[in-house]
Amino acid sequence: MILRHNLHLGAAACLLACLGIPAAAQTATPAVAPLPAVIVAPATLAELGASARFNGRAKATQKVDLRARVSGFLVEKGFKEGSMVIQGQMLFRIDDAEYKAALAQADASVAAAEATLKLANLEFQRQDELFKRNTATQQNVDRTRADADKAQADVDRLKAQRDAAALNLSYTIIAAPFTGQVGLSAADLGTLVGPDFGPLATIAQSDPIYVEFPVPERVLLETEAAVKAAGAGPVAISLTLSDGSIFPHEGRIDFADIAVSEATDTVLVRAVFDNPEGVLRDGSLVSVTIKGKIGGAELTVPQQAIQRDVTGAYVLTVADDGTVARKPVTVSRVAQGAAVVTEGLSEGEMVITDGVNKARPGAKVDAAPAEAN
Repeated sequence: MILRHNLHLGAAACLLACLGIPAAAQTATPAVAPLPAVIVAPATLAELGASARFNGRAKATQKVDLRARVSGFLVEKGFKEGSMVIQGQMLFRIDDAEYKAALAQADASVAAAEATLKLANLEFQRQDELFKRNTATQQNVDRTRADADKAQADVDRLKAQRDAAALNLSYTIIAAPFTGQVGLSAADLGTLVGPDFGPLATIAQSDPIYVEFPVPERVLLETEAAVKAAGAGPVAISLTLSDGSIFPHEGRIDFADIAVSEATDTVLVRAVFDNPEGVLRDGSLVSVTIKGKIGGAELTVPQQAIQRDVTGAYVLTVADDGTVARKPVTVSRVAQGAAVVTEGLSEGEMVITDGVNKARPGAKVDAAPAEAN
């Protein structure tokens, strides 16, 4: 029996050798596949407050184009481009000789009309007195009354023309409507300017300055609700400039649009900031952070740990033995890259933040902490 068994073993060995399988591989144990590698992070308590971040643009609180309202040659500029000017300061002066002459002519016309009116009133009074003595007719009285009324109308008309001439003369001085900064001048001295010339320059007031940014309606409602629930004061607004630096002054919301944009489901919000150093310019692109002054710690996980499907939000957790579990969670909001979880998790539970596609509930994984990544 032993001989027969040995013969069978020898035959099997010869068969494997003929197939080209090495003898070592004939008896080797099959290799075990490595566990999927994932990155995990713990659910932690953190004080985030009600915050969100958006892109916005600075906008001058006042900004106007300076235009000529009368035609003429530019004879004087009273500012340096890019400088600050005060309200009422002369910025441009147009040659006013023609307009002074027009005003003088209008004054003379008014004086002549007033003299005619005076004479017409005297004639009317004389005819009225004679009529009372029965030495003048009613026709003469009516005629002189009409002449007096016509003379009065002429005086009123010419006074209006004089006012128009005076107004045109005043338009030869273009003054700053408010204190602000003037940009580049579009006209040199000697240029013929007028209503059709276009803007001579632009003046903008940037202290204080507005920042406008669109906020999703859902985020706005969540932030307001969180602030109200905590009994906190108004939200604080901070800015990050395009170079990554933090703007030194906090702002406050002073306006939210009355309508929601149907195209984007956002509400236009405006905040106002002090800008004494002039760091912010009209049109500057900034990053706006809204943060409610709310105390108290909340359970948070990294935002990328939250997964969603038709049933809602969930996370994949990893137990101490490496076993993966799926846990439905309730996320109240996302702030500063973290999701605030109100139901479904406990502090310290490890959630998968990277490699979710490799993990399956019930299977085991090779988990490494996020710090090691």
